[in-house]
Amino acid sequence: MADINIVQQHKLTAAKAREAAQQVADKLAQEYDLACAWDGDVLRFERSGVDGSLTLEKEQAQLQIKLGFMLSAFASTIEGKIAEKMRKVFGEQL
Repeated sequence: MADINIVQQHKLTAAKAREAAQQVADKLAQEYDLACAWDGDVLRFERSGVDGSLTLEKEQAQLQIKLGFMLSAFASTIEGKIAEKMRKVFGEQL
């Protein structure tokens, strides 16, 4: 098992932060075949071997992912791609 934790600061409104989070989720869903659903200000996603959430707060977005055994070997690659996408979508207005 491998854990990925990314915190991205932002200056977005709640609506814009939600749009940015959805962009991250769409990329994750496309690349890793994840099912995503909103639960308030938390975007939850999962599939076999992957469980995670993207929590929106006033000035930051916090992503937490637990990777199963099969994907844990790719944790650093996955983390790099996700961190880059989060920087792009949340950091545009910093």
